[in-house]
Amino acid sequence: MNDIRTSLRRPEVLAVLAGLIVTLALPFVLETYWLHVLIIAYWYAILASSWALLAGYAGQFSFAHMAFMAIGAYTAGLIAIHLELPLLVGIALGTVAAGVAGWAIGVLTLRFRAAYLALFTIAFSEILRTVIRAETQITRGDRGLRVPELFDTVSRVPPYYTMLAALVGSLLLMLWLERSRVGLFLRAIREDETAAAARGVDVVRYKVLTFVVTSMLAGLAGGIYAHYVTIVSPNNLVISQMGLVIAMAIIGGVESLIAAAIGAILLQISLELLRETGAWRMVFFGALLVITLRVARDGLLLGLFRRLFKLGPRAELKAGTAEGAVSDGA
Repeated sequence: MNDIRTSLRRPEVLAVLAGLIVTLALPFVLETYWLHVLIIAYWYAILASSWALLAGYAGQFSFAHMAFMAIGAYTAGLIAIHLELPLLVGIALGTVAAGVAGWAIGVLTLRFRAAYLALFTIAFSEILRTVIRAETQITRGDRGLRVPELFDTVSRVPPYYTMLAALVGSLLLMLWLERSRVGLFLRAIREDETAAAARGVDVVRYKVLTFVVTSMLAGLAGGIYAHYVTIVSPNNLVISQMGLVIAMAIIGGVESLIAAAIGAILLQISLELLRETGAWRMVFFGALLVITLRVARDGLLLGLFRRLFKLGPRAELKAGTAEGAVSDGA
């Protein structure tokens, strides 16, 4: 009990609780337009934080995250249209479908170097986008697939809380995974894959596991997003959308799930505030990314969080301690 009370008094825990209380109260003070902006921001946060788990912790650079999102979205939408099953069932099956696709890609590519994964996932995303555009009788191609609404109401409050719950649940799952023995193995693999394998870590197994988990989270985000916007199109599969998710994670801090999520939310809000500037808002975004890569390669938010709350990867988990923990047995 004393340990729990001590943990609850930690600055980072208090900050997270305060942030959660604020997000829960926002629907009572914001207008519909800004609730929509936040729903999309939370959607990006799920994608950015799950990509950060894959790249920042497991060291695997994938361009297929938006493809897994699309698999979840189209699966959920087609099930709702043709099988007329409850929307939650379709979203769950879409999540599973994205996980199966992630498992297949992981088994095929994660035995090789990271460059093969990057090239393979680029090809996979482009192939999927081409198939979606071509199969107009099933997906309606560029016209977009219209799907039922998540809630039969014009209010943005129910979808707001739904997307927020999905974000919080995703972060809790990933934080639990990151703090478990699996997280130690992933850091060891990222730092030195050969050394981790020599100490008994099943490298391929844990890389595939992480790839499947992050693919399923992207599929979950896609299923909820599809039923919120009520239309799914291959436009979400263009490389610029994937680049946006990666940039959000990098600017926030790719080695911290919380920083990546908050970075995505803040950047989406900032881009919306700069909408009146037209194309100049993307210039701002690109300049911010360049500055981050030049002066804060760990991310703008992660550096701040480390100073204030000591969030992010702990120093003792790098190199020496991680290797020691791995040596205890995989």
